[in-house]
Formats: sequence, C-alpha cells, structure tokens
Amino acid sequence: MSRFQIRVPATSANLGPGFDSVGIALSKYVTLDCQPADEWFFSVPEEDQPYIPSGKSNLIYKTALFTAEAMGYEELPSTHVELTNDVPIARGLGSSSTAVVGGIELADHLLGLGLSRYEKFKIACEIEGHPDNVGPAIFGGIMVSNYDGEHLDYVHFTEGMDDLTWLAIIPDYHLETEKARGLLPVEMDYKQAVNNSGSANVLVAALATKNWPLAGKMMQSDRWHQPYRQVLIPGFSSFKEILEKEHSLGHYISGAGPTTVALFDEWDEGKRKRLDLALEDYQVEPLQVNLSGAETFVLATEK
Repeated sequence: MSRFQIRVPATSANLGPGFDSVGIALSKYVTLDCQPADEWFFSVPEEDQPYIPSGKSNLIYKTALFTAEAMGYEELPSTHVELTNDVPIARGLGSSSTAVVGGIELADHLLGLGLSRYEKFKIACEIEGHPDNVGPAIFGGIMVSNYDGEHLDYVHFTEGMDDLTWLAIIPDYHLETEKARGLLPVEMDYKQAVNNSGSANVLVAALATKNWPLAGKMMQSDRWHQPYRQVLIPGFSSFKEILEKEHSLGHYISGAGPTTVALFDEWDEGKRKRLDLALEDYQVEPLQVNLSGAETFVLATEK
C-alpha cells in the first residue's frame, strides 16, 4: 500500500436561517497522513489528545469501519494515521464532520471502493443524521441539502465566490452541539415558522444568484435557532456594531456555535488589523470558500 494523504475542509452550517440544510466549506483543514502499519494508530496533536482517541474508538476509524461493512467488508488494513488538525474542536466549524468524511475517504482508498461523491454523502448522512456539514466537506462550495433518513437531495453552488471573505470569530471555549440543541423550542408559532421559512428561501435564492448583500441580510434574519443560542455566546450581541463599521454584509452563528462567521465582499489588511484589535479576546481568521471538498493524494510508493 502506498502512503497517501486525505485533506478535509472545515465547514460552517446554517448560514443563519438555513437550519440543518445549508452549509459551506472553508479554508481550514484536517489532514490525515496514512501509511501501512502493524496495528491501527492515530497520532494526534498534543492539544487535541484529551478529545481525540488514538485507537479504534477514534471516530475516523469507526466511520471507516462502518463504510467498509456497508460495502460488504469485515475489516480494514491496519494503518498509521498522523493527524494535522487546523479545525478547532467543538467550535461550530464541523470538526466531527471532518472526522466522518475523513473516515469515509479512508475506507474508500484502503479498499478501492470507488465510491461516488453522492454515495459518500449518503453514508455520511446516515452517520450524522443531517447533511449541512458533511455535504460541503465532501463537495466543497455551498451545499443546500435535505435528508429525511431515506432520500437525499441537494443543490451545489460554486460560482462567484472567489472574492468573498468569510471571517471566523472563534472564542477560546468549547460548545457541545447537544447543549446548543437543548435550548431550541419544541414547538413554534405557525406564522413565525412561515416567516422563518421565507427567510431561508430568500437566503438560498440570494446565494444562487450571487446577491451577496441580500444573503448577508438574510443571515441575520434567522429565528429558527440564533435567538435561543445567543445566550451561550456572551460576545455575540456586540459583534453587529463592530462588523457593520467594517462594512460586513452580515454575520451568523456558525453551526451550533460558539464561532461567529461574518461575510465580506471587500477585504484588506486594514480591516484585519482593526478587527484584531476590536475583537482581541477572540481568534479572528479571514477564510475563503474551499471549492474542492475532501481530497485524497498518493504521496509515495512502497518498494
């Protein structure tokens, strides 16, 4: 078996009102350097070792085995996987989805399955339960998807995004998705739900037609989840004035949080310096859209 490398992009879900159905791939990555070994082992960066196991309880391995068994295989060739992780854990940037997609890519390469992107997407949805993060992690770009437990439908956007900057405002604490979901209402007023649905529809139409100012406006119109989750992100209410001063088109809670993402159609180092100063308690990273999704590269051939 040759050495190979898998690279999976971070993702940002919801984009405001596109709850559990809209997501985007961004230019932060988890990289898996893989080579044959006598037993399975994941070499994990020191800062991630409290959260990511090195053995077969690792989500990447469990996903790879799930994929193999779904394709009729009982086991996988033992592999040493060295992880390089640029995607912060439990921050709303798709860290669990990078593991799921990385595991599917790993099984696909080890066993020569030849899975299509759609097949990988379907397997990932079976594991994750919803498509908003795993879709863009596999395809790149922006994905609008729906999965009902059986049927999976999606629309993929990639055009006109080269000049956009997606500014990630990342706090230094974790926020588990289960805790953020626990704040959501069990029921919602019918008229409010109709209005929320309208905001999501306009968001998708704006993304499809590259109307970025309107997309930014819709990001802030969400009533599905952001009003409830703001209490878990102490600085969120202060971001609006700071970002609008720098001409942000809009901002939203990324996934379940606590990261906030702001959209800019014009960006320069002056904005970066001013926002670094205004948001000094946060890690501020200007990102671009990743258009390629998960990729696998052969690095060397065994002699």
